[in-house]
Amino acid sequence: MQLDKETLNKIAHLARLEFNEKDTEAMLGDMSNILLFVEKLNEVNTDGVEPLTTMSHEVNALREDKTGTHLDRSIALESAPKKDDTYFRVPKVLE
Repeated sequence: MQLDKETLNKIAHLARLEFNEKDTEAMLGDMSNILLFVEKLNEVNTDGVEPLTTMSHEVNALREDKTGTHLDRSIALESAPKKDDTYFRVPKVLE
């Protein structure tokens, strides 16, 4: 697929790219080569190939949730630097 200058300028505007007029021809060639490469990838037979959800083969180490004793609210509030009757006070994040 070959790009024309109008399409290149539209893509550049959408991608917030800026380049001068002398670089337009080089940019047209580079982007056309990228599109040709992607078109070649479309020719690859991918029947029976499962889509990837991640590029890593790492697996999360999950564990069972266990219930246990919890810290009493009044004890936790005793050591808090700022508190109300039953709540921790934290600095504002949004105005």
